Amino acid sequence: MDRRPHRGEVLGEAFVSRLAGWYAAARRDLPWRRTRDPYRIWLSETMLQQTRVDVVVPYYERFLARFPDVGALAAADEADVLREWAGLGYYARARNLHRAAAAVVRDHSGELPREAGALAELPGVGRYTVGALRSIAFGQRAAVVDGNVKRVFARLRARNLSDTEVWRLAESMVPDAAPGDWNQALMELGATVCTPRKPSCLLCPVTSFCAALAQGEPERFPAPAKRAAVRAVRALAGVVTRRGRVLLVRRPSRGLLGGLWELPNVEGGDGSALLREVFERTGVRASRGPSLGRLRHQFTHRDLALEVVRLEDAGGRLARGARAAARFCSAADLERLPLSRLAKKALALHRPM
Repeated sequence: MDRRPHRGEVLGEAFVSRLAGWYAAARRDLPWRRTRDPYRIWLSETMLQQTRVDVVVPYYERFLARFPDVGALAAADEADVLREWAGLGYYARARNLHRAAAAVVRDHSGELPREAGALAELPGVGRYTVGALRSIAFGQRAAVVDGNVKRVFARLRARNLSDTEVWRLAESMVPDAAPGDWNQALMELGATVCTPRKPSCLLCPVTSFCAALAQGEPERFPAPAKRAAVRAVRALAGVVTRRGRVLLVRRPSRGLLGGLWELPNVEGGDGSALLREVFERTGVRASRGPSLGRLRHQFTHRDLALEVVRLEDAGGRLARGARAAARFCSAADLERLPLSRLAKKALALHRPM
């Protein structure tokens, strides 16, 4: 096979035809590809942001079993939504999805709008999701750009492209027929063949168009983005029990792990600071007990070293203003409340969950 880019035939009809034919034969069988339901496609595209396909599939299926349509999601309590999302990470996605579902029911009679402007007004729906919904769910001619598409285009051009250039190129190539399949073909190529490391160029259907392969160094493109430094963080969490129930607090709705429940904790290792935090946050007085263990947990930009200690209950009622954000929880409560993986690991040092 001639692997050199053909002059005058750069990303034209032949390119589109080859890639579309490859996708029709090689695409993965994924549950959201068996439907044209805009709600289900919207859910999948939201879950797939910054998350691997193999991780998403079971969450997607469980979430739909609990919230089968946009009306069910809109009517749910946020805590129930977060519980079904717990462990998938990037919880702002779940909160925005819930808020957007309420807006769809309130402002659009329960049907996702088809217009780009109306879609973009929904919480958490950005340019990528607008393009995915318009093309995949509604069959409209609209482009989609994610990390996979950026990488494919950078290698085809053997050049690092700006976001503006990538979007312009993507928009120029969307065909009138089956635009959703075309967008998924580009993303599928990047996800399964044109991978960041060790791309499977021998399996690629469009090698003759790839300038980076012609140069013999496809992995040079795109240039790796500068990663934010990972910050080492030390924290201390406390287990207070009362009549067999464990004290938990709810995180603020916005920010890291927003809206989830966890053990009271403070950054650093100061036991006195933890006791003050417990009292000021909940109204419960406690004294320092023994250590229950230590664990490590990786966030995107944080490497957390957490020590969990037992705190002896010294009395005090839950403060009135804290009742919505702090409570003593039974084993049944722990099954119902939205808990992150980190919270579950910390609680497991107190008792296996």
